[in-house]
Amino acid sequence: MTLLPRPSLRNQRRLTRGMQLVLVGLVAYGFLAGQPKAITNGGIALVITFLPAGLQRTYDFPLDPWLALWITSSVFLHTLGSAGLYGQIFWWDNLTHAMSASLIAAVGYTAARAIDLHHDEIHIPRRFFFVYIFIVVLAFGVVWELFEFGLDIAADATGLTMPLAQHGLDDTVRDSMFNSLGALIVAVFGQVHLTNLAETVRERFLTTDP
Repeated sequence: MTLLPRPSLRNQRRLTRGMQLVLVGLVAYGFLAGQPKAITNGGIALVITFLPAGLQRTYDFPLDPWLALWITSSVFLHTLGSAGLYGQIFWWDNLTHAMSASLIAAVGYTAARAIDLHHDEIHIPRRFFFVYIFIVVLAFGVVWELFEFGLDIAADATGLTMPLAQHGLDDTVRDSMFNSLGALIVAVFGQVHLTNLAETVRERFLTTDP
């Protein structure tokens, strides 16, 4: 059972290829214009977009097309933001924070659910998962803001331009709000859409042959 529409594998591949082409263009622009930030951000994002296909080939770990597109879209939107959209579209940062937070929440939920399914002596009530997801995302958000604060200190000390920076207390509070929104989305829909993935993780990585 699923609550959200699921793209076909063919459409997922088309959308992924389109995003990969844009990222290749961004990296090429970085080389031609001498922009190392575009090269780094675009290159890392491009590698991550191949992760779902790599998991399937290496570990026989097929991802649902919707989940594969989720991963690709998250890094793609963040990379476009770093390329200039953060400064041009005021709500772009909010969108990417919600997307990234939902992805982190999904990873946290999948890991906890897989352990819950694998160990008979461990039982995590389903109602607790809702709280657990929020704790994971909010904790990661705090670590991320501290990381940005550390980059600000390093930038002041060295005079170098850092890829990330804080923009005041209001920005931090707003980021936390949209992180919570991403966590809420996974808390509501995660137990329906991610349970099968958690079972696959248990079978592939936690179950050992006798």
